[in-house]
Amino acid sequence: MKNLGLILWLAGCANASDGPTSIHLDSVSGLELVNATAEVATYEGRRAVHLQRFPDHPFDDSLLAIISGRDFKDGTIEIEVAGSPAPGTDAGNRGFIGLAFRVQDRGTRSELFYLRPTNGRADDQLRRNHSVQYQSSPDFPWQRLRKENPGVYESYADMQPGVWTRMKIVVSGIKAQLYVNGADQPCLIVNDLKLGESHGQIALWAYGGTDGYFSNLTVR
Repeated sequence: MKNLGLILWLAGCANASDGPTSIHLDSVSGLELVNATAEVATYEGRRAVHLQRFPDHPFDDSLLAIISGRDFKDGTIEIEVAGSPAPGTDAGNRGFIGLAFRVQDRGTRSELFYLRPTNGRADDQLRRNHSVQYQSSPDFPWQRLRKENPGVYESYADMQPGVWTRMKIVVSGIKAQLYVNGADQPCLIVNDLKLGESHGQIALWAYGGTDGYFSNLTVR
């Protein structure tokens, strides 16, 4: 029975309706994994997809679990994530975790909002200002965006590592907004998505040194 929710969700996606389609992410069926392994686990009282790097894969690379069966362009995506630095990683690891959208070519092209959970309550204000981030593959990694447009593509939101955090992403044309933990106002606004008015798949995303969990995905 644990695969039934995902099977029904994928069937609903194939029939592109205007209503929301939901999944509790209690199965790894239908996930196309890139640089990662995935399992279903119970974390902080709920069933979730646990995403980790292959044991021999570098820490400094993206991990993706691409969700089959839906072509996404505009709409609203909501998900709950919990990310923390994996054991054995260095002090610069922030527990990077998020959601990619309009994903193409197994993640080589995508738009992405992600969190740096260890920054949310840091004692250093500059670190706090880097709590949430937008980037776009392949041409606009966070380093380039920060260098060329400081403070424009990242912002602050309250969060804690390893704690369930709700993300809501609203996409329309070349604009996207990120809301965190049910806030009425977005914490980050992007008015120039770098892939333009593209479309593609949705993917769970984490960085290689992250212990990441994902639950309660809704797309409408």
